[in-house]
Amino acid sequence: MEKSARGESLNPLQDLLERLRKSGVPLDSEVEEAMQQVYVGSFTDFDLDAFWRDRPVPFLITEFDAAKMISAPHMIATLLHHLELRLGQHVLLIGAKGGYLAALIDYLVGESGMVTVVEPHAAVLEHTSERLEFHDSKGLVRALPVEALDDADELARRVDRVLITGAVKEIPLTVAGMVEEGGFVLGPFGGPIQQILLKRERQGDDWLDTELGSVVFGPMDLSEDERGPLNPHSLADHIEDAINIIVELVEIDDETVSRIEELVESLRGMPADIPPLDEDATEDDLVEHPVFELLMAEMEWLQPMWPLFGQLLSIDLESPGDWDDDEPPMVGGHEDLIP
Repeated sequence: MEKSARGESLNPLQDLLERLRKSGVPLDSEVEEAMQQVYVGSFTDFDLDAFWRDRPVPFLITEFDAAKMISAPHMIATLLHHLELRLGQHVLLIGAKGGYLAALIDYLVGESGMVTVVEPHAAVLEHTSERLEFHDSKGLVRALPVEALDDADELARRVDRVLITGAVKEIPLTVAGMVEEGGFVLGPFGGPIQQILLKRERQGDDWLDTELGSVVFGPMDLSEDERGPLNPHSLADHIEDAINIIVELVEIDDETVSRIEELVESLRGMPADIPPLDEDATEDDLVEHPVFELLMAEMEWLQPMWPLFGQLLSIDLESPGDWDDDEPPMVGGHEDLIP
């Protein structure tokens, strides 16, 4: 392998692919070729050093200062391996990931194939559409808003594969009806903190599930563009998922578990459209925020539990709006990884 004067490789992609193979990541020869032909830097303006180190790399920072990420290479290779792609297939990609995944899938399904990207976040959709416009696609690649799934013509299009790139609890009904007999949906199924990567194959009216291991993805919310860190419904989902994890690891008395369940219900009973705190929020704004007020009212009994929640939630409730520009929080958030 050719090295620079400082001993660094002049081909970081080849180094990465070699490390993935040695670590046991399922790296198909077709996927390897696609990653060599489709340059990840065409889909992000951020530094690629993290990607070459097998970490997610941001492609967009949203108005909430949350980083939207291209998945780590090992996860990309794993997802593409389990998709079992063939020439000529129609693949529905829910969650754009900046367009890089769509471009790789396009390369794999070829000139007779089609890739349909559905993205709920307006800014991500715009970014993806722009980047894919300059991508030299082999087949047909389309980037659509989530409302397109309500269109009769789109619903009539059959798909061979569906890849969901964010945590979901069930296959959306509209999507389920589009999957061909023998086709399947691949995605992280579970709560917002941890999920199981499932391949759900359609066999008549039934779905045959194959578990492919534990994963951690951020949530895929098809009903909203984005929910801020103090969104009561998002926080309720995270706390509910966190307590399910915590009770498996440490002993917690029944009364505390009951109070946490009541807190979750209280959060879900709050309006979902409570205005988020912006970057100019003051300490007074935080103290007066209804979600923060609710948490503070429960803090006497909740405080001993909060460090455990804090490690799982990845949400900064002490100083929202005072985040490091270089390390924005990941709303709902986790980088894609296999623990």
